[in-house]
Amino acid sequence: MAIKIKVSDLLGKHKMTQKELSEKTGIRPGTVSALYHETTRRLEIEHLDKLCDVFDCQPGELLAHIPENKNKK
Repeated sequence: MAIKIKVSDLLGKHKMTQKELSEKTGIRPGTVSALYHETTRRLEIEHLDKLCDVFDCQPGELLAHIPENKNKK
């Protein structure tokens, strides 16, 4: 995976559960779980906005690009 979703890191930092995040954002618990475990294949802009509101952060703080090693053989 080249993009890391930092929802689990931010939940820990804010001492919040997945259930609390779901309740505060209105994002379905299953979707929050997929974000937490980084198994989601896409992120809705609306969800990104709600996550930024709850975590009081910028979108870049929710995501990290992990470059793939191009020299892998």
